[in-house]
This record gives sequence, structure tokens and C-alpha cells, in this order.
Amino acid sequence: MSTVSLKDVTKVWPDGTIAVNNVSLDVDDGEFLVLLGPSGCGKSTVLRMIAGLEDPTEGDILLNGDPVLELAPRDRSIAMVFQDFALYPHMTVGDNIGFPLKLSGVEPTPRGERVGDVAAALGIGDVLGRKPSQLSGGQRQRVAMGRAIVRRPGLFLMDEPLSNLDSGLRAELRAEISGLTRELGVTTMYVTHDQAEALTMADRVAIMRKGVLQDVGTPTEVYGRPATLYVAAFLGAPRMNLLEASVFVHLERYVELNFGEQALYLPWNDIRSRAVAHYHGERIVVGMRAEALTPVAPDQPGDVLRGRIRYLEHHGHESLAYLDIGATAIVIDEMGARTRTESEPVGGALKRFGGALQRLTGRAGGTAVKTRESERQSVLNDPGRHHRRPAELGVRLAPYPPVSPGHPLAVAVKMDALHFFDERGDRIDIGWR
Repeated sequence: MSTVSLKDVTKVWPDGTIAVNNVSLDVDDGEFLVLLGPSGCGKSTVLRMIAGLEDPTEGDILLNGDPVLELAPRDRSIAMVFQDFALYPHMTVGDNIGFPLKLSGVEPTPRGERVGDVAAALGIGDVLGRKPSQLSGGQRQRVAMGRAIVRRPGLFLMDEPLSNLDSGLRAELRAEISGLTRELGVTTMYVTHDQAEALTMADRVAIMRKGVLQDVGTPTEVYGRPATLYVAAFLGAPRMNLLEASVFVHLERYVELNFGEQALYLPWNDIRSRAVAHYHGERIVVGMRAEALTPVAPDQPGDVLRGRIRYLEHHGHESLAYLDIGATAIVIDEMGARTRTESEPVGGALKRFGGALQRLTGRAGGTAVKTRESERQSVLNDPGRHHRRPAELGVRLAPYPPVSPGHPLAVAVKMDALHFFDERGDRIDIGWR
């Protein structure tokens, strides 16, 4: 059994930079959890604190329910695989894999058997006598994994192990890593900035931004019902269309979502309309993925948006058209520039689901009480959160369609696939998961 628990963990560097801000996270025994986020968001720092390579400024870390902050890294039953392989160049592959066993005092005969078994499982049994310089990048990464696996640890920590490899080899090793860790039943925490790795490998995904945990859930949950505006924008290719809409309620009929020149109408019998209706007269953000949009005839009735193609992207298997529909887009900055003020305590009061303002900007809750309007304007003017620009509605088309920029296009909108967020970035929903 191997479980991991982070309790309100914060890491502040000596220069005052908050690398990890009040993160609480539980990893179950045998689970494959992926920490996902852009470079510099704190995900590798979380891994290093669990391994004992860094000490948290605040909070606690538990392995199998026991605090481990006083334990040395070698006493935590953890194996870590790094991005740069970290192999000993003067040793053979077999010696590299078997080195942890040698340090542990395992006799040569059983050590050789375990090295052979691991090498065979990783498909490198025929290169045990070679030096790392004689191997390909994929083979070296397999050796690094073998050195971790041969120890039979209770927990694997993997810090972007595939980022130095080409795309084809990454796809191959993704399947191998995922299959092998599940076969071994070892709890695994895997850090990556690649959403394809996260969504294909993970049992659960934990998404971070600027040191703050944004969302945790299965790949289906975080993609299908993202907790925040940032998660909605971060996941998916092409990115989710995020449009600013004004809300007008027509009681017992529908809720109008006005995008400026056009509108969509959420039926009153749609359970989500009650939640959206609370924002009557205000602006919200409406998200729609490309798969929720279907090209239709120009005179098609119903929930349809019309515009002209601004530009096209051809990807071989499909083409993407970007439409000007006269709406305003909300663009999320991946990292932003917000810094903590003196009135904002490290690891402040807002918790995981306590409010998206902290999750989106990294700010902890202050003591000042703001009015709804002043808070709203503060968020809108925050350069580290998001900004506005004319919308380019991304729509999937067949490969190389007979259309060109300037061509009119109408798209039907699948209303039950829309996502709603308030302007602080919180999801507006009924029956939140």
C-alpha cells in the first residue's frame, strides 16, 4: 500500500516567489495521477517536496498516512525518474539499472536476475552491456525507468520523462509507462505540460497554474466539466471557444445569451437555465468546444450562429475554420503577472473550491470586503487573468473544404454542450461534481 497526502502545502522561495500555494491533494494506492500545467506552475516543485529534495514552507506531506518531512529522501521508499535520464556514463546499462540494488547490499546473483527481468520487461534486455552513449534517447529513458523500477518502490515520481523525445517515441513510451505501472500496481505521480499525455495516461489529472491547484478529476471530468475558466481554456485542441455574453432572463420562456450581434436561447426547462438566470443583466463567459458546432445551411432555424471565415487551418485529417461572428472572446493568459501584496497572506483562506479568484490569479483571500461591482471591475482589469479580443469561433470542417476566407458560414450549436463561467472564472452549474 502506498498513498500520498498533501495538506495545505506552500513553498516560497527565498526571493519571495510563491512556487506552490496552499495545495491539498490525495493520491490513492495504485493510482496514476498526472500533475498538468505550463512551465513554471509549480508541478515539479510538488514532486520534489514529496521526494524530500525540497522542504515545504508550510503544510504537511504524508506517505501511507505518516508524516515524512523529517525523513531523508532515501527513507521514503520513493523512486524518481527525471527528464534528463541522469545515467552514469561510465557504467553499462546493467550496472546502471542494478546500482540501487548494489547500494542496498543485494548479492550479485539475485541482483542480476532482477536486472534481467526489468530489462526484459522494458525491451532493453539486449543492450545490458552497452554504455549510455551508445543508446538512443528512448533506450536511455527505458534504462532510467528500469533503475527506478528495480528497487520495487512504493511510489514512482516521474518529472516530464518523455519531453526530450520525438513525438512518435513519446506515444510509444506513454503506452509502456502506463501499462507497466498498472501491471506493477505502483502508485505513480507523473508531471507533464502535455495534455495529450495527461488525458491518455492518467486515472486522475490535477491541473495547476501559478502554484495553485485549479481542478482535480478523471480525464473525462476535467475535460467535460472543467472547474474554472483556465482549465476550460487549457484543455482541448483546438482550444475551447470562450465568448463573452450578456444574460437576459425571459421568465418561464428562456434565458437569452447575447453575444453582441447574435444570441443563443437556453430553454427554461434546461436545468442549467436556473443557475445562469442569477446573472440577469450581467456578463458571463460561455464556452463551446469545436465538437459542439456543426456547419449547417445558412437558413437553418434553431440555435445557429452565423459569420464569415476569417482564416483557415489545414491539418490533413481535418480543417479548422475561424469565424468572425461579431462576438468578444475571453483569452486566458497561461501564467499572468499577478504578484502577492502585503495584505494577502501566504496560503490564504480560499480553499480548493472556495473561489476561482485565488485559483486563477494565485492570490489568497484578503480581509477587505468589496462590493460586487468593485470586485468585478478588479477582476476584469487584472492583466494576469484574462483579456478580451474579437472572437474567432473555431469550427471543425472536412479536410480542404471548398471555402476560403471571407466565405459566409452558419453553425448549429449543441446547447447541452455549452459551458458557463462567471467573470471571476467559477463554473456556473447545477449538481457540480
